[in-house]
Amino acid sequence: MASILDEYEDSLSRSAVLQPGCPSVGIPHSGFVNVPLEKEAPIFTKQRIDFTPSDRITSLVVSCNQLCMSLGKDTLLRIDLGKANEPNHVELGRKDEAKVHKMFLDHTGSHLLIALSSTEVLYINRNGQKVRPLARWKGQLVESVGWNKALGTESSTGPILVGTAQGQIFEAELSASEGGLFGPAPDLYFRPLYVLMEEGGPAPVCSIEAERGLDGRCFVIATTRQRLFQFTGRVAEGAEVQGFSGLFATYTDHPPPFREFPSNLGYSELAFYTPKLRSAPRAFAWMMGDGVLYGALDCGRPDSLLSEERVWDYPPGVGPGASPPLAIVLTQFHFLLLLADRVEAVCTLTGQVVLRDHFLEKFGPLRHMVKDSSTGHLWAHTERAVFRYHVQREARDVWRTYLDMNRFDLAKEYCRERPDCLDTVLAREADFCFRQRRYVESARCYALTQSYFEEIALKFLEVRQEEALAEFLQRKLAGLKPAERTQATLLTAWLTELYLSRLGALQGDADSLPLYRETRERFRDFLSSPRNKEWLFASRASIHELLASHGDTEHMVYFAVIMQDYERVVAYHCQHEAYEEALAVLSRHHDPQLFYKFSPILIRHIPRQLVDAWIELGSRLDARQLIPALVNYSQGGEAQQVSQAIRYMEFCVNVLGETEQAIHNYLLSLYARGQAASLLAYLEQAGTSPHRVHYDLKYALRLCAEHGHDRACVHVYKVLEFYEEAVDLALQVDVSLAKECADLPEEDEELRKKLWLKIARHVVQEEEDVKTAMACLASCPLLKIEDVLPFFPDFVTIDHFKEAICSSLQAYNRHIDELQREMEEATASAQRIRRDLQELRGRYGTVEPQDKCSACDFPLLNRPFYVFLCSHMFHADCLLQAVRPGLPAYKQARLEELQRKLGAAPLPTKGPARTKEGEGGTPGAPSREQLKADLDELVAAECVYCGELMIRSIDRPFIDPQRYEEEHQSWL
Repeated sequence: MASILDEYEDSLSRSAVLQPGCPSVGIPHSGFVNVPLEKEAPIFTKQRIDFTPSDRITSLVVSCNQLCMSLGKDTLLRIDLGKANEPNHVELGRKDEAKVHKMFLDHTGSHLLIALSSTEVLYINRNGQKVRPLARWKGQLVESVGWNKALGTESSTGPILVGTAQGQIFEAELSASEGGLFGPAPDLYFRPLYVLMEEGGPAPVCSIEAERGLDGRCFVIATTRQRLFQFTGRVAEGAEVQGFSGLFATYTDHPPPFREFPSNLGYSELAFYTPKLRSAPRAFAWMMGDGVLYGALDCGRPDSLLSEERVWDYPPGVGPGASPPLAIVLTQFHFLLLLADRVEAVCTLTGQVVLRDHFLEKFGPLRHMVKDSSTGHLWAHTERAVFRYHVQREARDVWRTYLDMNRFDLAKEYCRERPDCLDTVLAREADFCFRQRRYVESARCYALTQSYFEEIALKFLEVRQEEALAEFLQRKLAGLKPAERTQATLLTAWLTELYLSRLGALQGDADSLPLYRETRERFRDFLSSPRNKEWLFASRASIHELLASHGDTEHMVYFAVIMQDYERVVAYHCQHEAYEEALAVLSRHHDPQLFYKFSPILIRHIPRQLVDAWIELGSRLDARQLIPALVNYSQGGEAQQVSQAIRYMEFCVNVLGETEQAIHNYLLSLYARGQAASLLAYLEQAGTSPHRVHYDLKYALRLCAEHGHDRACVHVYKVLEFYEEAVDLALQVDVSLAKECADLPEEDEELRKKLWLKIARHVVQEEEDVKTAMACLASCPLLKIEDVLPFFPDFVTIDHFKEAICSSLQAYNRHIDELQREMEEATASAQRIRRDLQELRGRYGTVEPQDKCSACDFPLLNRPFYVFLCSHMFHADCLLQAVRPGLPAYKQARLEELQRKLGAAPLPTKGPARTKEGEGGTPGAPSREQLKADLDELVAAECVYCGELMIRSIDRPFIDPQRYEEEHQSWL
């Protein structure tokens, strides 16, 4: 049975296409091109399985990709759809005439129950090969099984519910363990729980389903031929082992709620739709005699689980006594009815039949239809063929149905990933709300569509709905892209105009005060919205013009603050003479440029507060740019005005350490105008070094002279080192000040003497005070009595100078004695030098034959040599080589020149023919002996090891850096 489930498209079977019965909705002005590029695949596609059974198919079940079918009365065929080429045949081993009544497969595909017509039940596990009878179940014709999806596993079913043809509901549990011949039976227990009654007696349990909600609630729905029963309750913590006995015990005294329909097929079938395998079911469909009852399941409802119930009546020819439906399956939006010759699909949203799929007679009548909840595939079979339905994109056109039902939220949910369809839904919802006069909601929907902007705006203008129009414009503005600046400018201006017009209409009306406040808050929210900040900033000029045209100064300030246009805010406060508010804005935002711009205005009205703000900002302000404001303010000349300017300038100089000349010059000018003491203190604090003062000396001199501050002028003269001018001016003020100035040129004694003579002349000639003149003479040691005598008048007697003359004579005597003592010391020193010279002429050194050169360690007498008093001896060439590196560059050049001249000088002749020294040489050139003497003075002035040359070479390395690597390698 190779490729038993290889699928192929049967040439005789037809593919069914589901198209819900709703008209196509256009997309007016949507901007989308709604043209399908290719034909969409049908929702329900039927395929016949390439399989020829060996015997007639009596029953078929599918779950979790496991397919089980009974063939004839004694064969079970099991197929793992993931391994379709490996079917498994199991013989039931029946020798009697019992037939397979029904088969039941749990949600895991592991536990299979086979109910026989002889009231016996067989069990086989997915991993087992042996069919095992359930002894406790014998005598019950099983009609339905409610599996336990919460506790069931591959090895155990957990507590399950079993419905029988006698109307009884049992609780049972099966285990897959096989313990050998005497091992435990698979049916752990089998106990009755409840009996379903119908028309005074027990009725077969046609279907039973057990589910558990997320909140711990447990519910069971069981159906008979005419009734649908509901059992609900909560399972206590840790009560899973007790199963369903507690749930059914609550209905011992009173019957459970049920729904009943009079018509009777003789059977019924219940189907659930579960989005995920282990989640709670969402919808149900019950096939009974009157039709199909379908709706939603709501586990949170206290009275009934069923909600949104509707009945789909069977069409003519279908139902009891005609062509009864055989089975039903439920998908997300459809239920499919199985008839003897066809399958009909009905949309649960509209109740319309959207599919009638007829089967060929050659396959025989249809028997049953099931659904695999894990894959969503639908399976139908006849006695000789198996068919499978694929469900593809079932929800793709559901949005149209919800749209026709005006259920716009659901319509948007099911077309969220299809922009063209979503636009259609939004447009329809907007039109619907507009017709219902829910204009604001309509505006919100219109803003999300691609409809023409002008058309929508005119619709709201025609009905005079400015609020809805504003909502529409605001949402359109929020959806603009960064490149759409023109549209953003238009929308922001239009919205501003709408808000301002409405505020203007409501303002002044006491009855509309709450509405006015609400509109104002909305307008401010619009202006301060971070989402609109970029557009508002780009359109701020036009918005300010609109605010100004409406005279709304309050919102002008509010908007300027939001846009951080503090210049406009400060200007507004200044125009309304609210100077303190303007300063508060400046101080809060610390913008130096705004301070520079508005300080000339504010300083005229709140000088002290403004200067405090300047001082608080400190170095963040450039004091140079504030000087114009201070100059304009202090021109009035009042003490308060000057004091505020001085206060800020002193802060800049003393605290901030400003060195700008303009600041110091301005502070000098302020001091000069009324604070002479502060001026002199400032000048003295600045010091007397002309290179360290930060003010302009010439400007300061002119300023002090104009305002008559002589002492300050004297100080500036001293800094300029104009000592004569300083002394001249100081003599007009104070003689002691002139004396201080006269002592300043310490290195120039001639100038000092000249200055002191000026002071002496002034004292003698102007003050005519001999004692003061004598005191002045005593103050300066450079002046003598003879220097000041010419200044005195002729009538002055010598008595006035008696003390001064005596002092002068005594000073002369002391000086003569000092000179005589120095002469005697010089004579004694000259005699000692002559004695030392005589001794030096007689000194000599002895050179032995074995003496060696201190530099090269070769015998000394081999070549010309030098002997030093320190006993070091050198060859002439060795000494020259040792001395040369330590000489300065100019001495090295002199040494090379002497060597070159000495080599060119002629050798001296011997005997009587010797000419006079210098004869035969270049006229005017030094003699050879002179050149040797100069060379000896340069090279042999001191020992190279004991003299200053060795001391100066203390920082030289022992190894020449150029030869370091060579020396390093020689040691390796």
